[in-house]
Amino acid sequence: MRILITAGPTREPIDPVRFLSNRSTGKMGYAIATAAELRDHEVLLISGPVNVPRLSGCHIVSVETASQMYDEVMEHSEGCDAAVMVAAVADYTPTETSPQKLKKTGDKDIKLKRTKDILGSMRQIFGFDGVLVGFAADTEELRENALSKMKRKGCDFIVANDVSRKDIGFESDHNEVTIFQSDGSKDHIKKCSKQEIAGKILDKIELLLKR
Repeated sequence: MRILITAGPTREPIDPVRFLSNRSTGKMGYAIATAAELRDHEVLLISGPVNVPRLSGCHIVSVETASQMYDEVMEHSEGCDAAVMVAAVADYTPTETSPQKLKKTGDKDIKLKRTKDILGSMRQIFGFDGVLVGFAADTEELRENALSKMKRKGCDFIVANDVSRKDIGFESDHNEVTIFQSDGSKDHIKKCSKQEIAGKILDKIELLLKR
């Protein structure tokens, strides 16, 4: 299996010093890449800036911004059997980036614009026809938001987790997720290591590819 995985956050520059980002560490995406590598799959990892040990057995493309990640996914998704879109891509980016550091001279209004929807582009623009896996990190109405996202983006299944909990997600090596599938089934995975969750995600992908 040839599998594309996105991981980590993106950074949207305000000036040469400051940027907009989020709390994603890339641990979940790298866990899936590691598990896929151990199963002898061909892994292409498109990674935002993370502080995670580099993997030696897969091809890694490093990016900084949402726009860069969009371009790399568009370029590399063709020919992949599966795509697991774990990266926490910024929803907004500054309309302008200052070439010089902004000085502390009173309040400033930073105008934002929407970034391109990478997951939503997979089917509709890139024409991706492999197994497509999305992630939904939310703080409320987890089931409703995950199911809506899965349908809108054309995912085969989506992995939802509650990021309001302090004991899982983000910096933690553990998580607790619910996997919703497009056939209406769901699988709740109680708190365990991200490596264990990665294995269960790959199990589902491999099963879908056998059908």
